[in-house]
Amino acid sequence: MSVLNRLAHLDRRDMLAATTLAAVQGLATTRAASSADTIRLAVLGSGGRARHLMRSLVKVPGLELVALADVRDDQVATTRGHLRDIAPAKAEIPATKDFRTLLDSKEVDAVLIGAPDHWHAPMTIAACQAGKHVYVEKPLTHDPAEATALLKAQANSKSICQVGMQQRSMPHILKAGELIRSGAIGKVHKVHLTWNRNSARFKKDIPAIAQNSVDWRAFVGAAPGQAYDPYKMVHWRWFWDFGGGIFTDLMVHWIDVAHALLDLKAPTSAASVGNFINAEGVWETPDSVQTLLSYPGGVTAYFEGTFSNARHGAMITFMGTEGSIYCDRGRMELVPDPGKTIKPVELILGQGRRGADFYDQPDGELLHITDWVAALRAGKQPSAPLEAGITAANAAHLANRSLREKRMVTAG
Repeated sequence: MSVLNRLAHLDRRDMLAATTLAAVQGLATTRAASSADTIRLAVLGSGGRARHLMRSLVKVPGLELVALADVRDDQVATTRGHLRDIAPAKAEIPATKDFRTLLDSKEVDAVLIGAPDHWHAPMTIAACQAGKHVYVEKPLTHDPAEATALLKAQANSKSICQVGMQQRSMPHILKAGELIRSGAIGKVHKVHLTWNRNSARFKKDIPAIAQNSVDWRAFVGAAPGQAYDPYKMVHWRWFWDFGGGIFTDLMVHWIDVAHALLDLKAPTSAASVGNFINAEGVWETPDSVQTLLSYPGGVTAYFEGTFSNARHGAMITFMGTEGSIYCDRGRMELVPDPGKTIKPVELILGQGRRGADFYDQPDGELLHITDWVAALRAGKQPSAPLEAGITAANAAHLANRSLREKRMVTAG
């Protein structure tokens, strides 16, 4: 039976259950063969994204959360409250403002990095130098120049590093890759990516955060010195010193899927535009952006992102000469072009509106963390290694360079 026919008759619950079971069984097998029964994990940067990941990581066999590092006392308190709900025994684990003390500890085997973007590469490099395994949130780099030091640090260590681009572990996206590689939709020449939301993230109201409860200098790190600004500290994604706006925060997820499924590397050029719909004078990065990325072989990727209209939501569509494949975080659809004879396919793994940021299934974080843990026990590369994180981030950096220079730019 062809891949298309198998998928057309596949039950989504069976597929999801089989994929998750296989991942966990694979972890259990490698765990049994490992001399280290438990992997002791410290979380560096315990904010909202790390707390979201904790819901999944506490389910992974053989992975034990042992410590937190965060420059903000309020984040530690919130995270401990979160742990009381999901893993009560871990609610009072030790916490420090200096992540380096955890890298120096022999009681820590691995780290999960959920700090702001400008800390991803420095923390990953320091963790590799300390011999720790790393799960690091995307984007991997804040500056393309960080790539060389990242790869060198990993090469000089035995660290296994996974970048948090969890779509690479989602079963319906893996199936989309099989279809594309089989030629099911012909030659892919265009990719449409979106991450559109309608949410008032630009508002200035945040809870009061006393400066004496924060190590502000540690938060700023290698960024230019500046006065304490709690709004920037909370909404760092939208300020150039600490984040890179919609391209690095959201586009990176889907451009990595395009790279993985089409075997693409760096774009050759970018042409971007951006404007402020609601966040002018509040954010530095635009709250509405678009970019055209050109790749060798005649593939063009078009991304649009905004916070002022939710049309399409979060999705990627591969457009081929025979038809298109649409994916979001819980659905995959193959749609033939008019007059073409290929069969349509629909695969929905969970509950959620089309283009939703998250479906209830699959649990991409659980699958991706499980993939990382299995890889480090087996001593092999995980599904999203540093090289993948670098190429995805580089696409976003090129798009931002075009945006900031207000012209089309070429790589190099």
